[in-house]
Amino acid sequence: MTRTITLSVDQLYRAQPGGIGTYVRGLAGGLASLGDHSFEVVGLAPQGPVPAEAAALALELVKAPVPLGLLTRLWPIWALGVPRRSSVVHATSMAGPFGGGVATAVHSVAMHDLLWRDEPDATTNAGARFHESRLVLLARRENVRIFTSSPHLADRLVAEGFSSSRLHRVRLGVDDDATPSADTGAVAALLSAHGVTGPFTLYAGTREPRKNLGALIKAHQSARRDRAELGPLVVAGSPGWGGVTTHDATVLGVVERSMLKGLYRDAAVVAYVPRAEGWGLTPVEALHAGARVVASTTTPSVAANTEVVLVDPLDTASIANGLLLALDQSSDAAAVARRRDSVRELTWANCALDHLAGWQ
Repeated sequence: MTRTITLSVDQLYRAQPGGIGTYVRGLAGGLASLGDHSFEVVGLAPQGPVPAEAAALALELVKAPVPLGLLTRLWPIWALGVPRRSSVVHATSMAGPFGGGVATAVHSVAMHDLLWRDEPDATTNAGARFHESRLVLLARRENVRIFTSSPHLADRLVAEGFSSSRLHRVRLGVDDDATPSADTGAVAALLSAHGVTGPFTLYAGTREPRKNLGALIKAHQSARRDRAELGPLVVAGSPGWGGVTTHDATVLGVVERSMLKGLYRDAAVVAYVPRAEGWGLTPVEALHAGARVVASTTTPSVAANTEVVLVDPLDTASIANGLLLALDQSSDAAAVARRRDSVRELTWANCALDHLAGWQ
C-alpha cells in the first residue's frame, strides 16, 4: 500500500522564503530523487496563485480553501487542507499543520532555530509572539515529532522540557549539481557592471542585523589594508528585517542560483559571520563549490568543520584575522577537493532518508 506524505509548502508563498524555503525545495527534491514507489509526496499549499518556486516542485500540490494568512492562524486548531489519506503530515516550519490524515498518521514539524529569543531584532514583536506561542503549543502536542538540523537546538529543547524521544536529527543538503555554475566570464561581467574587477570577498545571505554585516565590513576593511588580494567585499542576497548600512561594500542584490554558485567558486574568500544562526547554508554551499570559508563559531552547520576558519563574531579583530588566514589557505585542486569532501554527506537525498527514518 502506498503511503501519502504531506509536506506544507506555504513558506514558498511568503515574500521571502529564505532558508526554510530552501529546505522545502530540497526535501521535496530529495524524496523524489529516491525513486521509492512505496510512498507519494503531496505539497499542502494555501489558496491563491502558485509561485514559480512552488510550481517547480516535483510533487502534487493540494490547496487549502483559504489564503496564507488565515491558514497560518487556523492550523494550530484545525488541520485544514490536509488530505485525509495522509500517512505522514510534516510541517516544514512552526506555522503547521499539526494534525490530520489517517487515524494512525505520523505528525512532525521541522524546528530550525530559537532566533526570536537569541536575536530579538531579527523579527517583529508579532513574529516573536507567534513563534513563542507555537513553541508552547508543540510542548503540549507530545505526539508531534520534532526534526532539527542542529544538535545545539536539540539540547536546548530538551532543557525546555521536550522529551529527547521526540527529537530526530536530520541533515540538510547543499548539493545542487543539476544547476550549472555560471562561467568565470559571466561572473566577471556581472562584477564589472558593479565596478568590481579582480579578486573579491563574498558575503551571501540576507542583509539584516543578526547577520553581523557591520562587523564583517569593518573587519574586511582592516584586513584588506594588509592584503589587497582580498579585493572588495561583494554582498549577494535580499534585504531582510531591520536596516543595515553596507558602507563601501558592493551590493549585487538577489542573483540567480547559477550566478551564486559561480560567485562562490571565484571568490578569494567567502565570509559568513552571523551573531546567531539556526544552521547556516551559505558556508556549506561555499565549501561544496570548493571555496575558502570564514564563519562564526555560532554557525552550527560548520562548527565542527576543520576546513573552515572559525572566528568570534563579536570580535572584529578575530574576523579580520580569519579573513587573512583563509586567504593563505591553498586553492590547489587537492585543497578544493578536501573542502568539497567535507560536506559530501550533506545531500538532499540523505536529508530525505533522515526524514523517512524519523517517520517510521
